[in-house]
Amino acid sequence: MTLLPDYQAALDYIFNYVDYERRRSVPYTETAWDLERTRRVLSALGDPHLSLRYVHVAGSKGKGSTAANVESILRSSGLRTGFYTSPHLHTFRERIRVGGQLIHQQDVVRLLAQCQPAIEAVPGITTFEIITVLALLHFAQQRVDWVVLEVGLGGRLDATNVVTPAVSVITPISLEHTALLGDTLDLIAREKAGIVKPGVPVVVAPQHDEALDAIQEVAVRQGSRLVLAGRDWTWRSIVDAVAGQTFDVAAATSPWAPDELVALHTPLLGAHQLGNATTAIAACAELAWQGAPITADSLRRGLAQVVWPGRLEVLTVEKRDSAQAGPDMQHEATKTLVLDSAHNDVSARLLRRALVRYFPGRPLHLIVGVSNDKDAAGILAELLPGAETVLLTRSRHPRAADPAELVPVAARYLPASRVEIAPTTPEALALALGQAEPGAVICLAGSLFIAGEGREAWLALHPGSLPLGDWAYEAEPPAPGWQVAQTPPTAPTAGPPLSKEVAP
Repeated sequence: MTLLPDYQAALDYIFNYVDYERRRSVPYTETAWDLERTRRVLSALGDPHLSLRYVHVAGSKGKGSTAANVESILRSSGLRTGFYTSPHLHTFRERIRVGGQLIHQQDVVRLLAQCQPAIEAVPGITTFEIITVLALLHFAQQRVDWVVLEVGLGGRLDATNVVTPAVSVITPISLEHTALLGDTLDLIAREKAGIVKPGVPVVVAPQHDEALDAIQEVAVRQGSRLVLAGRDWTWRSIVDAVAGQTFDVAAATSPWAPDELVALHTPLLGAHQLGNATTAIAACAELAWQGAPITADSLRRGLAQVVWPGRLEVLTVEKRDSAQAGPDMQHEATKTLVLDSAHNDVSARLLRRALVRYFPGRPLHLIVGVSNDKDAAGILAELLPGAETVLLTRSRHPRAADPAELVPVAARYLPASRVEIAPTTPEALALALGQAEPGAVICLAGSLFIAGEGREAWLALHPGSLPLGDWAYEAEPPAPGWQVAQTPPTAPTAGPPLSKEVAP
C-alpha cells in the first residue's frame, strides 16, 4: 500500500510520543496514566466527546470480539457507528472506523493538524491519549449514532475512560499486565471495573468468582445494575464447525421474543466466542431498552456478518488444476493455516481445545512468537504438548521476545530436533509450509502482532487469497516512530515542528 507523505509524517508524529504499547516499564499511577491530559485536550477542542453515545468495553480476553459483535449489530440495525479499537493488525486506520470503514489517510492528517495546538499544550501526553482524542473528534464530526469504545489497558486510568456510556461491558478477566494492574484477579477486576459509571448498567461476561465478586462490589457502590452472561443470559451450542457456529440464546427478560433468539450464527470460531456473542447480545438488549432500534433480525444479521480477523482464523490454499500445479503445490493445497492472537495461558488453552475440536487427528505444527511482557512459559505449556514441531519467531514489534530465550521452555515439551528458530514471521511461515506434511495444520499464535504479520505473509505467498477489502491489502510498514525518539519529529503540517515530551 502507498502511504501519502503527510500521512506517514502524521504517524511518525503520533508514535514518537511516549507509547505505552511499546513501553510497559512504567508505574501504573495517576501521574503516568493521567485522564486529565485527555480531558484537557478535549476541552480545548470543545469537548466533542460529550455529544456522543457509547458502549464501553473492558476485559482481559474477548473484549475485541465482543466489541466487534456489538458494532456489527448496531450497524446492521441501520445505525451509523464509530468503532475504536487497539492495537491494529495491519494498518493504523483500523483503530478508527466509521460505518465499518477504515478512517482515510487524509482524515488522520486533517484531525492531527486540528488537534496539534491542543496536544502541544499538554506536557506528558501519550500516543494512546492522542489517538483517543483523534478518534473521539472524528466520531463527533462524522455524527455517528453510537460509538463502540474498546479500552486499551486496564480501565480505571485508560484514556477512553473520559466518557460516560449507555452501557459498560466487562469481558472475562484473567491474570495479565500483573506488573501494572495487580497480581490477583481481584485487583485486576477492580481496575477493569473502573469503567463502571454511576447508574449505568454493566454487562459482565462469565467470570471466576474472585473477579465477579470485585466487579459486583464496584457495581453496588456505583448504583449500577449488573447483568451477567451465563446467568441472566444463557446460550446453547447447536453446531460447531469450521464454517461457523450456530447457537440459541435465552433470557428471563428480553426485548425480543424467545423464538427470535434461536439458531443464531457466528463465523467466529471457538466455544468461547459464544460467550462473547451472548455478552454482546445482552449489551445490545440494554441499548434496545434505552430506545436503540435493534430488532431481532438486525441482531441476527450483525452476528452473522461480524468480521474480526486474526482470532482463530482458518485459511487454506485453494486447490489448483493438477495439470498446472506440481506435486509440492498439490501437497500445499491440503495444508491449513490457523491464526490466533492467543497471548496468555488461558487464551492458549482455548486455542488448543479448538484445534483438537476442529482438526481431530491432523498433525499440528506451531509457529509461536510472544511479547516480552507475556507469560511465554504458560503459553508454550498449553500449546506444545501433542504438536509435531514448533518454530519460534518474533514479530517486528519492539516488545517482541527473543525466540532464543524460548528454546529452553520449548525443550520441556518437544525434543530439540523438533524445535527451530526463524528470524521473522514470513520466514517462519514459508519454512513451515515447506516442511509440514500433506494434511497438516499450521498454527501461528502468541500475539496479535504475530497474527497480523502471518496474514500479510500468507497473502504475499498466495496473492488474491484474501477477500477484496481485507485489511491485509492496506498493510503499512513499521513506523520509524516505533524506535524511541531522540529528537522531536517533524510535524505533519507546514511550518516548524512544535516541541513536546518524548520517551527518554
